[in-house]
Amino acid sequence: MLADTMSRTEKGRVASPPKLEGAAQRVAEAVAALPGVVAQAHWEIGSQTAVNGVDFYVGEDEVGHIHLDGEAHIAVGPALGRTLIQRRLARRFPWSSAFVVVDTADPDRCVKIFALRRAQIAGVGVDELLAALV
Repeated sequence: MLADTMSRTEKGRVASPPKLEGAAQRVAEAVAALPGVVAQAHWEIGSQTAVNGVDFYVGEDEVGHIHLDGEAHIAVGPALGRTLIQRRLARRFPWSSAFVVVDTADPDRCVKIFALRRAQIAGVGVDELLAALV
């Protein structure tokens, strides 16, 4: 599990994910269809009742989440994150270098980065993931 991510158990109560709007919902559906990915409600910080988006997990490993406003936070780790930011495929997440920010307004890019994280969880190394960005 990546540093600065939370296991599925640590997230707390499991509830069905909300329906998002527009492109964010299309991204959520595509990410949830990746092998082994489970979607659930993403809680507002400190709450187990106020929903703020959709969380994605593979087992206990966090893939990332999409907020109700359509902003995706994807847990790719610092090495892959730096490259994504340098190539302008993602933005810096201000609270942790383990995550990057991707706007779901570009659904293809967003799903591709979620898929990179899914591959990372499956054991694909950073060098191979970086090669896939070409």
